[in-house]
Amino acid sequence: MITFSKLALSLLAVTPFVLAELEPASPIHQVHRSRAHKLRTAESTAAANSTITKRAPALRFPFGSTKVRGVNLGGWLVLEPWITPSLFDNTGNSAIVDEFTFGQLQDYNTAHAKLVAHWDTWITESDFAAIAAAGLNHVRIPIGYWAFDISAGEPYHQGQYPYLFKAVQWARNHGIKVLIDLHGAPGSQNGFDNSGQRGSATWHTNSQNVARTNAVIKTLAAEFSKSEYADTVTSIAPLNEPAGFVGGTMLDVVRQYWYDSYGNIRYPFGSSTQGDLLEVIHDAFQPLNSWSGFMKYPNFEGVAMDTHHYEIFSDAEVSMTWEQHIQTACNFGINTIGSYSSNNIWTFVGEWTTAPYDCAKYLNGRGIGARYDGTFAGSSRKGDCTPFTGNRNKFSNEYKNFMRQYYEAQVSAFERGGSGWFYWTWKAEDADEWSYQAGLAGGWIPTNPSDRRFPNICG
Repeated sequence: MITFSKLALSLLAVTPFVLAELEPASPIHQVHRSRAHKLRTAESTAAANSTITKRAPALRFPFGSTKVRGVNLGGWLVLEPWITPSLFDNTGNSAIVDEFTFGQLQDYNTAHAKLVAHWDTWITESDFAAIAAAGLNHVRIPIGYWAFDISAGEPYHQGQYPYLFKAVQWARNHGIKVLIDLHGAPGSQNGFDNSGQRGSATWHTNSQNVARTNAVIKTLAAEFSKSEYADTVTSIAPLNEPAGFVGGTMLDVVRQYWYDSYGNIRYPFGSSTQGDLLEVIHDAFQPLNSWSGFMKYPNFEGVAMDTHHYEIFSDAEVSMTWEQHIQTACNFGINTIGSYSSNNIWTFVGEWTTAPYDCAKYLNGRGIGARYDGTFAGSSRKGDCTPFTGNRNKFSNEYKNFMRQYYEAQVSAFERGGSGWFYWTWKAEDADEWSYQAGLAGGWIPTNPSDRRFPNICG
């Protein structure tokens, strides 16, 4: 068993690491002119290099034969106000709504001390022991670009990277595999607070943003492709939830970025020999079938699709009955994912929840209300949020029984139609309906994901 020395971790904590060199930036209009040619030729180039791809080594996890059963370590190395509301409330400043403003609107030393205390305590080795005991085989660990690269004027704090190394060691100690997920990119790829900066998605509008993101992925791939991680780190997701719905050039930029990431992750040492890490791309909030044929085997090897399934972020969804939630999840997993997976690409549900409503405090953003109780701008009241969020001790038996059904429906459907799943999220301060840890304690999540009280829930 390989272990990280205390010296190595201490050096990471105090010594700036060298980020992979940025490719020369081009004016964005030049990038867009050349992108169409790159997109047209990437598939044919890969086919021409088939003698190379056939030498691809075995991946680090048997994705084709063993289902991924995982959980996200949300709110740890990337802050989210709804996961740890106390971190934000205790600032006394309502304008602090994300990690960007957390650094921008506080004294540096004050903010940094809070972050270090959070990193030290939110996730520890005991969490990995509990995750393993729950029968899970993977964790997905979100981290932001700012852990590697901060440019002038960006108020982020660094120090997260040593904790990623600690997490990998803890995972190894308990037989857990790791997917490393780049959750935030320069300029924000979606405008969500979990990208680091709430507001507009501008990542795709500046070639330097994309170049910086590519440099981060090169750094991660070069490190974690090393053989010393082969027993633990299985995959890299080069960007979480790029907002394909914003229109313009976003989808073209995303597609080219997936191609670039293929080179960075699958060929981490710049040679003709592939590595053994899996590249996990995201559907960019587009229908899965719109990606049919994209980066398809055998022209591309070691690629998986990530799709996220929530039924709470619209008025129509929070108005559904519990039975409708279950039916929707079954249909999505068995039919939608199943149809796409038949194109010979592994498909994971990288985020999902047992929560049927958007009631958790700050779930839609700090200072923003919920659709279910009508406090979200433009929504109408459907009911009272109080019984459905917060501490599990106030949840009714009926509600917990529904969440058990909803859990089993999603696990069954996602494994039947696809290659597995990562629940969002392992723990939350005051939203037990979202917490895998709380679900285990409350009984609506089984201690063995294969256990079924409702074996025929999806038919």
